[in-house]
Amino acid sequence: QVQLVQSGGGAAEAGGSLRLDCVASSARALNSYTISWFRQSSGEERAFVAGLAWGDGVTYYGASVKGRFVLTRDIAKNTVSLQMDNLKPEDTAVYYCGASARAYSDYAGSYWYDYWGQGTQVTVSS
Repeated sequence: QVQLVQSGGGAAEAGGSLRLDCVASSARALNSYTISWFRQSSGEERAFVAGLAWGDGVTYYGASVKGRFVLTRDIAKNTVSLQMDNLKPEDTAVYYCGASARAYSDYAGSYWYDYWGQGTQVTVSS
């Protein structure tokens, strides 16, 4: 069982920055988990944004955010943070962090994620 609590997000203008944090709580070590951020716009499916393999810290990025978003972790705080720079209106969505012990190489598939945070709205105005 993993509990995920999100914070951050909000509103920004195009070209601006926002940050999202996801704190993971688990009775077992997170080494076997992939912690990822997904986003979902109205009427759209949940789409992969960025992910991190907790065991070795390897990060993965979706094509639309590569070079603009950076995913980091704080091991002591069990926190994964998504720094979002050079925001665009199309980044507007509800963002969710998810945890999976089953994703392996298919980290972008939301169906592998068993645990989700509460969701956070990110709105980017032009």
